[in-house]
Amino acid sequence: MALLRRGALLALLLVLAAACGGDDSGGADDTTTTTDGDVTTTTTTSADTGGDGIMAQEGDFVAVHYVGTLDDGTQFDASRPRGATLDFEIGSGAMISGFDEGVRGMTEGEVKTIRIEAAEAYGEVDPELVVEVDISQVPEGTEEGDVLVNGTTGAQVPVLSVEGDTVTLDLNHQLAGEALTFEIEMVSITRQ
Repeated sequence: MALLRRGALLALLLVLAAACGGDDSGGADDTTTTTDGDVTTTTTTSADTGGDGIMAQEGDFVAVHYVGTLDDGTQFDASRPRGATLDFEIGSGAMISGFDEGVRGMTEGEVKTIRIEAAEAYGEVDPELVVEVDISQVPEGTEEGDVLVNGTTGAQVPVLSVEGDTVTLDLNHQLAGEALTFEIEMVSITRQ
C-alpha cells in the first residue's frame, strides 16, 4: 500500500511539474523565423534575457551590437571591433528601414538575426546613378578602379572608367542591390 501511495505521489509530482512549465531543456534558446514583406527575421531568445521585459518601440532610444553579412557570408560591418554600440532612435530615419523594423519588439539581452532584402536596405542598383563627369571634377591622377570619397557625404564612389576627359562614376551605395543579414543584440532600451 505504501508503495502504491509513493507511486501515486510521484505521478502527481510529475503532472504538476509539467503543468507548471517544467521541462528538461536546461534553459535552451528558443528560435522562431517569420517573414514580413522584405524582412525575414530569425529570433533567438535566451531563456534568461535579462532586462525588465520592455519591448523596443517607435521613439525608444536603443543601443545594439551587430554583425552584418552578405548572402555569400562576407562580413561587411560589425560594432564590437569599434568598441561601441550602435545607438539610435527607432523611427527617426537614422537607420535603413529594414534594420529599424528589425529591432522593434526586441527586449534587452535578446539576440535576433534578420535578413533584409535590397529594397529595404540600400535599394537596388540605380543605373541613373552611374554618371559621367569631366576629368577636372576629380582629383588629378584618378584611374579606373580607384575609389573616391564624396567630400559632402563621405560616401565611397568607385571610378568605373577614365576615357579621355570623361570619368564614369558609380554613385550607388556600395551595398546597393545586396540583401543584408544582421545578427543584432539588444543592449539597452531607453524610453523618454
